[in-house]
Amino acid sequence: MKHLYLNLKRFDVPVEFGGVNRIAPITEWGSCIVANTQEALKEYDPAEAEFVQFFPEAHLMQAVAAKSEGSPIQIGCQGIYRQDTGANGFGAFTANRPAAAAAAMGVQAVLIGHCEERNDKMGILAEAKAADTAAVNRILNQEIKLAVSRGLKVLYCIGEKSEEQERWQEVLGEQLNIGLEGVDKSKVVIGYEPIWSIGPGKTPADKPYITKIARFIKETAGGIDVVYGGGLKVDNAEMLSSIREIDGGLIALTRFSGEIGFYPDEYLEIIRTYLGK
Repeated sequence: MKHLYLNLKRFDVPVEFGGVNRIAPITEWGSCIVANTQEALKEYDPAEAEFVQFFPEAHLMQAVAAKSEGSPIQIGCQGIYRQDTGANGFGAFTANRPAAAAAAMGVQAVLIGHCEERNDKMGILAEAKAADTAAVNRILNQEIKLAVSRGLKVLYCIGEKSEEQERWQEVLGEQLNIGLEGVDKSKVVIGYEPIWSIGPGKTPADKPYITKIARFIKETAGGIDVVYGGGLKVDNAEMLSSIREIDGGLIALTRFSGEIGFYPDEYLEIIRTYLGK
């Protein structure tokens, strides 16, 4: 099974507000993406590939509503809170989304541990002058368990920064061992983000490096599926599809020059290139 994920981040912000959304009005953005991709994705065998699209919260319900009969798209949210409804009152977690709320909206999957989420949590620890960085992995473990308990599939992201490269086994091993402790791994896919190689001007991770890391993850986590989270693009799709240990990828922006942004037709081209059809 190949897993093709789409993380739409804040690509909904219109150009006049400093964003990159040129494809639809803000009130139609989520439904536009689903409507303009689902028919083409129906051409693929659901036993061979699954397609999950992670939306910012404001677009979740319109994205769910735009799904047609037999749509292969699974709608995902970009994180959940570490507590859920029921345990402490009815769950009045102002500014935080519990797993129950995500499930009630029709969400089927959740993205947990993305490097941007990790950076946010590490920033809070830094403000508190806390040295226990493993606390981030413990919190993410709570999030994963709650997501699974609500029937959500999980894409759990791990990765090493440039200053952590020399001890990548220790860093990734801790993220896996703590993050997945007590978790039903059949509900989880690992997204590997080589954080040191992501961004303008940085050298992308090459095939040998990605292969080495994917093998380590599978050996450490009992053969769990691994996707490349450093950005699946047209330029690297064939290379990534040739790595036996990689089971898919995470797509974000589709155009990196000119009118930068996400475009549904280019997203479909990336998938065609990766799957070879």
